[in-house]
Amino acid sequence: QFLGSTEVEQPKGTEVVRDAVRKLKFARHIKKSEGQKTPKVELQISIYGVKILDPKTKEVQHNCQLHRISFCADDKTDKRIFTFICKDSESNKHLCYVFDSEKCVKEITLTIGQAFDLAYRKFLESGGKDVETRKQIAGLQKRIQELETENTELKNKVQDLENQLRITQVHASPAGSVTPKSPSTDIFDMVPFSPISPQSSTPTRNGTQPPPVPSRSTEIKRDLFGAEPFDPFSCGAGDFPPDIQSKLDEMQEGFKMGLTLEGTVFCLDPLDSRC
Repeated sequence: QFLGSTEVEQPKGTEVVRDAVRKLKFARHIKKSEGQKTPKVELQISIYGVKILDPKTKEVQHNCQLHRISFCADDKTDKRIFTFICKDSESNKHLCYVFDSEKCVKEITLTIGQAFDLAYRKFLESGGKDVETRKQIAGLQKRIQELETENTELKNKVQDLENQLRITQVHASPAGSVTPKSPSTDIFDMVPFSPISPQSSTPTRNGTQPPPVPSRSTEIKRDLFGAEPFDPFSCGAGDFPPDIQSKLDEMQEGFKMGLTLEGTVFCLDPLDSRC
């Protein structure tokens, strides 16, 4: 049975959870007097977190990530009660979850502690050790985007200057004058193609200027080969997640805080000297 959750001031502490249990027990007593039943739930405990589900529909009511769980204990005065404190992902407030179970109370708390232990090991092996490296990559990615933006602005300025130069040349030619044939034209009276300059600054034979080539709207998002900038975190799909570093830092901070379980701190700092 799930008595519910309530906000607490501290992430750890026996007195903290004791007050929360008293509060939710009193609330359950009031609900029972009104004819309301305490809802039953199903718990799924893994290295990814503790899920609270509806036992019939399997709908997830709460998903508590392990690195956010800081305290877990079973009530010594009431063998049916166990609880844990988890930091809410949206409000960042500490919430105390309280449950009533006829059996396996101690086993459940120990399972949460073991899951926290394994999750921290997995974090260290997969991503915890290269947080700084990922930060550097993110910084370089941001710098590349800034340089591409500056490059696009410079290209636009050069294009504007070329347009102004062509307009000035047109106004400088006397009206009605015949422009002598340029010796640089070919036998078809055409200006030879130049691979260096995509647009010729020489006016056409009738004195008008060719329309400027419109710039591509996606130029900022592509490099000089026409490919999108390399993104090491999305495997070539999607935009760069702006909050990935903050999430990694939050996970590292949560795991390093440890999970206090019946007076035992589950923290694996000796496994990694840099943590």
